[in-house]
Amino acid sequence: MVEPADLGTSMIDLNLDLDAARALTPGAANGVFLDSAGASLVPRPIVEEVIAHLRREEEVGGYRAGAERGDDLEAGYGVFADLLGCEPDEIAFTDSSTRSYLAAFDALPLEPGDRLLATEAEYGGNAIPLLRRAQLAGATVEPIPSTADGEVDVAALRGMLDERVKFVSLVHVPTNNGLVNPVEAVVEAAHEVGALVALDACQSIGQLPLSLRGMGVDIISGSGRKWLRGPRGNGVLAVSRAARERLRPRLVDLHSGEWTGAAEFELRDDARVFELWECGVAERLGFISAARYALDLGVDAIAAEVADRAGRLRAGLAEIPGVQLRDQGKRQCGLVTFTVEGMAAAEVRDKLRGQDITVTVSGLPSTRYDMTRRGLSEIVRASPHYFISPDQIDTAVEAVAALR
Repeated sequence: MVEPADLGTSMIDLNLDLDAARALTPGAANGVFLDSAGASLVPRPIVEEVIAHLRREEEVGGYRAGAERGDDLEAGYGVFADLLGCEPDEIAFTDSSTRSYLAAFDALPLEPGDRLLATEAEYGGNAIPLLRRAQLAGATVEPIPSTADGEVDVAALRGMLDERVKFVSLVHVPTNNGLVNPVEAVVEAAHEVGALVALDACQSIGQLPLSLRGMGVDIISGSGRKWLRGPRGNGVLAVSRAARERLRPRLVDLHSGEWTGAAEFELRDDARVFELWECGVAERLGFISAARYALDLGVDAIAAEVADRAGRLRAGLAEIPGVQLRDQGKRQCGLVTFTVEGMAAAEVRDKLRGQDITVTVSGLPSTRYDMTRRGLSEIVRASPHYFISPDQIDTAVEAVAALR
């Protein structure tokens, strides 16, 4: 039997020491990596966790290898409950943040005339299913206006709410913006009319503290490959017990329920009703290890380090003539967005990549409400994690300045 990769002492002793963090992240030495909002660099012990299980599958087959790690897989529900401020029975695993969002949203009963509200920061991966289900059900999708700072306008939201509003989709951190949307005020308003609130934490899980209970949201969907630094192909879904009673999952199988008679079945009474039986066990073990890693470091400490790197990057870019920061919000986080006068975003990305500086581009189709409101068609997005050194931030700023 292959034992879990040793994530205990090495992770706890790390304590956000930069040299130790970089030692566990070999890719951090390969240029300047500024795309943790896309798919971050995976720490070496987590990679070893995944590879070790694949090797065990090679030796004894997937079923036996999975059974050997049954306790570790089961413990993962408690790990994510700690990370997301809820109970283990409120946690489900999926293959992506999008799948998590869809699993919960697809289970929401809808009738003609029902209303679905979304922030102007809504991501295309959510907007398309919102529009599709509304079309099929005879419901409507309405964007909630933003304040001058770009955040969701809670006063405007209150003016939109009535008993027909069944669902409020709240993007915590937009994919094209460094702001952090307020949560508690949105939840308070939505719950007054009985609407469920789904928090898209795709860009906040792993870089900001989250709590299903503390924030009061009904649903949280999150990704593994971004700020949590886990392997691709993993997502997590947290659904409160009260919300679960109102949802009616449609995509179910012999894991989500039990075939109890020739024409009878019973669905699970916990959040695993949103899971399907098949999964990549090696990748899930890596995902669980990534969550332990974040917990051992401390999410508050991670948030502080990320904010420091992002703040340094924003300050440097703001001094470059012809470079315009595109971030908004009273509260900002690890995403830093900008444009360079006279240069397409893809050109900026590619020229920086030629210097081993990794950034990415976000375009109109991914956040159409917000980009249209601001008159933007594309932006460059940089997202430094805690393993990036201040010197590397300065190197990136100098490279952008040289483009001018």
